[in-house]
Amino acid sequence: MARPLSKLAKDWWDYTTLDPELLQDAAKLTVRQVERLSRPGFKVVMYDTLEEFYLAEALEYIHAWKQSTADNPCGICGPIGPTEQLPLVARLVNELELDVRDGHFWGMDEWVDELTGEPVPMDHPLSFARADMELCFKRINPRLRMPKEHIRFPIGDLEAYSRSFDEIRCVIMQGGQGDVKHWAFNDPPKRQGRWKDAPPPPSEYRKLKTRITDLHPATIMQNARTSGGGQVHLVPTKAATVGPVETWKAEKVSIWHAGMHDNPFGMRLTALMISKGIADSAVPMSLLADHPNVQFNFYRPALAEVKTEMH
Repeated sequence: MARPLSKLAKDWWDYTTLDPELLQDAAKLTVRQVERLSRPGFKVVMYDTLEEFYLAEALEYIHAWKQSTADNPCGICGPIGPTEQLPLVARLVNELELDVRDGHFWGMDEWVDELTGEPVPMDHPLSFARADMELCFKRINPRLRMPKEHIRFPIGDLEAYSRSFDEIRCVIMQGGQGDVKHWAFNDPPKRQGRWKDAPPPPSEYRKLKTRITDLHPATIMQNARTSGGGQVHLVPTKAATVGPVETWKAEKVSIWHAGMHDNPFGMRLTALMISKGIADSAVPMSLLADHPNVQFNFYRPALAEVKTEMH
């Protein structure tokens, strides 16, 4: 049976093209049932306060950097969205006098200027690299901070950025989940060419490396809402993003669900798909069903319940 057209953007694939029965099953999950979706290779962790949630996220940076030495370089790949963990990382390093000069960091994505076709400079108001530097790295005592050569963003030579995942051990790749169920800017593909009648099989999507990609309209709307004060005209339609190829080189993928970027239904849907091994490239996050070590971290109150409510 032919899959339905997207209700969000008919020229794209996304979760609205899934089997309605799967969508209904996700919506019916209670918080306790979500908590029980853990299986070997997929762990669900709940936090009852935002303070505990963001502290735990910040500690993943510390745990990764403490493992790194000059002879065994390693680090963490981190998102913008969420961002609340970043000042906590700097505070922990400074207060505990942690020498992280051997540590490494990858920023996982960056906006692309539509006129130049290049990632935006740090003076762009929505620059992710700027946010990482201002919220975290510039706040770390220079005596303790890693050199700038250890801080990488998908800007400039994307091949070199991709190769660095072979040269440096990525202990953890963090991420958030957007409305369109992406990690980084691994958005669903357009519904065109070979993929007009069915989305690419997971094995095909997983061939994607760090690249410049088009963004699903839902992603553009979401980022205008969460980061641009609703100013859609400020949000680029393309971005540079880490890909599945690099993600599968990370020892662990840790996704943080505070409820700020996706909703109670969306958080349930991807957790269910990963737990049940349902990988579908219309829901890119679901492809993590095939990664050997994935953890979903939830702020428990944000899961709430999926219900019809008029506002």
